[in-house]
Amino acid sequence: MPADMNDYFKKRKPSNEPPKESGNRGGGGFEPPFNAGNFGGKGFSSLVVIAAIVIGLFLLKPFTIINSGEVGIKVRTGKFQEQPLGPGLHFYIPIFEKIIPVNVRVKMITYSNSHKQVLADGSLRYEGGLRRNPAIRVMDSRGLYVDIDLAVQYHLRPESAPKTIANWGTAWEDKIINTKVREIVRDVIGKYPAELLPQKRQEIAKEIQENLRKRVEAIPGTPVVLDSVELRNIQLPTKIQEKIEELQAEKQNVMIAEQQKERAKREAERKAEIARGEAEKKRIEAQGHADKITIEANAQAKANRLISDSLTDRLLQLKQIETQNRFNEALKVNKDAKIFLTPGGAVPNIWIDSKDKQKTSTLSN
Repeated sequence: MPADMNDYFKKRKPSNEPPKESGNRGGGGFEPPFNAGNFGGKGFSSLVVIAAIVIGLFLLKPFTIINSGEVGIKVRTGKFQEQPLGPGLHFYIPIFEKIIPVNVRVKMITYSNSHKQVLADGSLRYEGGLRRNPAIRVMDSRGLYVDIDLAVQYHLRPESAPKTIANWGTAWEDKIINTKVREIVRDVIGKYPAELLPQKRQEIAKEIQENLRKRVEAIPGTPVVLDSVELRNIQLPTKIQEKIEELQAEKQNVMIAEQQKERAKREAERKAEIARGEAEKKRIEAQGHADKITIEANAQAKANRLISDSLTDRLLQLKQIETQNRFNEALKVNKDAKIFLTPGGAVPNIWIDSKDKQKTSTLSN
């Protein structure tokens, strides 16, 4: 075997001599790189503890973050702590403690048959991530089925959230809200016949909201706050809906007939008013004409009375003398004139023959 190889194996052969001091590194002894004497016993123990803590934090994660709109419920050895944890970072002891985040934002549960989307757990999902249930099917006062669409808004009271979850569990919504909504809707709708439900819509919505609020607030500790109840739709049976539509059509026809009757009445009143106006006009004109005749007759009678009062015997004698003078003058002009007297007349009349060139003149009183 070559000398260099003998030297190599001699160096690798274990020696019975005690190990040399760490300061003497020229020997052929082998030293482990992580000897406790190289780092010191306390330093190594500290590194091990720190590494264990880091691994424990990574694996056990003894902390949680509560977001805004949530409260944390600390459970210590199975017992719920009464004081809820606000938003922020919170630590707990793994195995012995845990923190349950609970949503205290306003939620909405709906009861509707439109736009259904079934989730993996069999429940329905509403737009915006809100859960919903099918429309509430109840019976009216006569036993006919009616579907009611509702939307209920509510939220968990933050200060009593630990007690609520401890008493009702995480399914508190179904136990507190869902069951009571169905009971109240059944009781309210059952008092009315189906055909009156559309007319009583506002009254029914108000009654459902008031009764549900009373029922929720009557729970010890008032764990839930009811924000609003909205009655969205009342789906009636097909036959009832058709009957209501027929009645609405009949009412509309009656309304149209009433409007036509009212228009005809107003037109008749207008024509009657015009006729009364025309009759009044004619009456006024006739009265005016009669008044005119009366006034003229009265004036003529007055004139006649004045004339009659002015006629005296002497005046008549004077008129007779004047007429006699004109008669005498006429005879001078026409000697062939004929003289005739009217019956009872006091003054003679003269008639001249028409063949005569003289003009005929008649003198009369």
